[in-house]
Amino acid sequence: MKDCQPDGRGGRPHSTPPHTPSRKPLIPSERSDKRMTLPSRFQKEVHAHLSRNPQQSNAPSNLIESATPAKSKLPHSAPYSPKLEQSRLKEVLNKHCNGLWVSKLPQLYRELYKKDLPIEALKDLENWTHICTIEKPCSSKPQELLLYPAKGISQSPTTASAATPPTQVTSPTHQKKPQTQKPSPISQPRSPATSEALPPDLKQRLGELILKYSSGLWAHALPKLYQDTYKSKLPEFVLDNLTLLSDICTIDYPVPDNPKRAILYAKVVEDEHHNQSGSADSQTTETAERRLSIQTVPPLIIPREEYPSVLVVEAADTNSVILRYIGENYSKAQEKLEDEMREFYRQDNTKIVLTSPSPGQLTAVRAEEEDEILRAQVCEVMPDKVKVYYVDHGFSEDISRSKLLDLHEKFLRLPFQATKCKLAGLGSFSREPAVLKRFESVASGKILLAEILEREEVPLVVLYDTSQDDDININAACLKALQDKSLESPLKVNNSYMHVNVTSVCSDGTIYCQVPSRGLAKLNDILEKTENYFHSQVTSESLVSRPFCGKSCLARYKGKWSRVEITNLHGSRVLDILFVDVGVQASVEVIELREIPPPLLRDLISIPPQALKCCLADLSMSVGSWTPDAVQWLRDTVLHCSECTMRISKVDNKRLAHVYLFTNKNVQDTSCSLNQQLADSDLWNHQKDVFLSSRGPSKSSLTIPVSTQTVDKALHTPRRRSPPGSQGTPPGSPTKHLSLPPALVLPEVGENIDVFVSVACHPAHFVLQPWQDMYKLVVLMGEMILHYNKTEEKPLKVEKNQICAAKVDNNWYRVLVKGVLNNGMVSVYQLDYGKHELVRCTRLRPLIQEFCQLPFQAITAQLAGVKSRHWSEEASIVFRNHVEKKPLVAQLESQQGASQLWDRKVVVYLVDTSQEERDMWLHDIMAEFTDEWTNAA
Repeated sequence: MKDCQPDGRGGRPHSTPPHTPSRKPLIPSERSDKRMTLPSRFQKEVHAHLSRNPQQSNAPSNLIESATPAKSKLPHSAPYSPKLEQSRLKEVLNKHCNGLWVSKLPQLYRELYKKDLPIEALKDLENWTHICTIEKPCSSKPQELLLYPAKGISQSPTTASAATPPTQVTSPTHQKKPQTQKPSPISQPRSPATSEALPPDLKQRLGELILKYSSGLWAHALPKLYQDTYKSKLPEFVLDNLTLLSDICTIDYPVPDNPKRAILYAKVVEDEHHNQSGSADSQTTETAERRLSIQTVPPLIIPREEYPSVLVVEAADTNSVILRYIGENYSKAQEKLEDEMREFYRQDNTKIVLTSPSPGQLTAVRAEEEDEILRAQVCEVMPDKVKVYYVDHGFSEDISRSKLLDLHEKFLRLPFQATKCKLAGLGSFSREPAVLKRFESVASGKILLAEILEREEVPLVVLYDTSQDDDININAACLKALQDKSLESPLKVNNSYMHVNVTSVCSDGTIYCQVPSRGLAKLNDILEKTENYFHSQVTSESLVSRPFCGKSCLARYKGKWSRVEITNLHGSRVLDILFVDVGVQASVEVIELREIPPPLLRDLISIPPQALKCCLADLSMSVGSWTPDAVQWLRDTVLHCSECTMRISKVDNKRLAHVYLFTNKNVQDTSCSLNQQLADSDLWNHQKDVFLSSRGPSKSSLTIPVSTQTVDKALHTPRRRSPPGSQGTPPGSPTKHLSLPPALVLPEVGENIDVFVSVACHPAHFVLQPWQDMYKLVVLMGEMILHYNKTEEKPLKVEKNQICAAKVDNNWYRVLVKGVLNNGMVSVYQLDYGKHELVRCTRLRPLIQEFCQLPFQAITAQLAGVKSRHWSEEASIVFRNHVEKKPLVAQLESQQGASQLWDRKVVVYLVDTSQEERDMWLHDIMAEFTDEWTNAA
């Protein structure tokens, strides 16, 4: 259980592993004159890098151990799984045995799986000769390629991939050779007897459950999910024979050694006749579109990035918010178009007035500033005026007829820029005046980030305002406008409250309380109705299939349903939530969440959170003030006390209540308060950095209760039992008998491997990760989050060269302790990402054996084909710009063994195969840079 305070931020999404070390090049004023004589080819990228990092200085030539990554702010996205996409491609081709146009594949994929085809898969098609065959009937254009199911012999050559590296590249001395992918050596479960075949009703129910989770469902979660949803037990033979589900789902095995740890992905079964008729209709539509292509404006394509910048125009309905995308192919293209229109209509012979406008007609309009010409559409024609809609700006206006000009067809090339979106989580309140008023105040006219959840014709989005210190979730802010302020927990200074329920104590001394009130009474009544609702419902409709940051839903707390808000997503399966009425944070799987029942939605949304955020008056909340022992004493004293009394001393501008807390009713005598008891105890009188040490409990004049239950036990999360023989190991001590993961299998010398470069300092030092198993690492990190965020242990007794788990930002990593500092900070090396970090020793935990199955993924490397040298800062910048955070192909030149897995080093050629014209070898680029630099000097 996490005990830190929520900040309302999520984790920024990335389809690549997060957190690469920050770089600190010299600022321009500190550079030598040589920098100004850079080879012309490289000047632009070096200068661009420096302009993006003006504050950085004094870059070391090796990794920076003290570098702290920028805090991520938005949710993570799921990784690309080639095996899954290959399986889905087979299904699509099975429905189109006679072939299909590659240009039609994204549409068919979206219809089948309700999500976009990853661009990586589209670029990898020609690599998958065991899945499909590609023919070029009359053109080499990608849109005019034909796709067929694979034939007996692979016919198509292999080409490069941009987002996912192909498995082959031209070696320095050999020609390109296609490399087919080998199937995973997984022993498939034996098919069941005929008597155990899935009954139709069971198959239908399982299909409904799997369909709710488009990003996949763990097979081991099926029994509980089935029991909770349908109030009956799932037959045991289903998990033992997952192949029974192969006609309703695709089965993926991310853990090859354990076939029962499978992920199930839904198949969408459609009527074959419907598909045929739909195909005929689409062909007819396509023909008609080709005929009209000259006269019509192309549709606006949603940006590929997950978080495009948008300018919000207005909203009369949250299901129809008008906005414009910001970017090179959007707002900048529009500005260029309007500049061209202004020049064009300055000529007298082009100012053709539109004398007989009609509704729906496109026109050019002279704006109030006579120099501006805008594209518009006629909405309504009146005797002396015309109502027009500005198709690029998203608003309407009544104007004089004399301002209408004939719109030349060359200005129809750019899609109309004003478009619409739906705000996630607000569908039931889309026209509520309070919601629209709040939206007007926090979003209209601002440039925001849009998280695109569903890429439909009208996309489903979450908007974020990142212009301030704290990011604002616009959707959540609008929903809070429906709260009834009269139901807030009372906060009156100098008032005393009895029967206070302290629900959470955080590590910085912040506490959350429930005070008897009208809002709390109403909340308990509605939650009781919620229990009855779920007991009486047998349906999958309440499952949360589309989680997003800021979403309000329900989760179990102390065995009952309680309100939660999603605060962060770790991929598509694991997420962080805040129990808003008790102030407790937790990490859970998405299958543990439920939608708020529609009949109770308005009532539950109208009640403000009932957890009062407080701190103990007269006790500092500064860093280091609260020792772990002081926090534990306070938890043991108040969390299970039913007779707590509280007096409010003051309330600051952030609604933080400073209180005196009592376990008796004598609220007038502050000397009897828990505040005073703590202040007078040895737990409070300590050295500033004591809280960073890993010492045992200190002596104190306070009496520690025998029952030491903590917050995480309130959630009924059992602690994992120690393995046999380890019962005598004290809590927090190093794991003595941890079996290390197997060594990462590297290719033979001269062979190729798809890699991702997670860290790049210079050609003599960078870190690779094998691309093929990257999604297994994402699965592992999700499991670590679930385990460590649900257990609360004493800090680890840290030793150098110890392997353990460390919490960095919102994630848990497998790390090697490189050094222990006197101030309680620990230098660690991330064994899967190759980064160095400084963390507090309180954020380290023992690494359990379950998390030692996957080999450590970081591979230290240096570039082959270049002379060993001291690399200049400019050369390092060029190298980083070409490789860091990019998928590449590595060809092994040699490897250096070592006694420890993490000390192994490889020498590799790196190849960027993202360009269709040619492959780019990094040693050639660096050699060219070095030669030009030398000549320029």
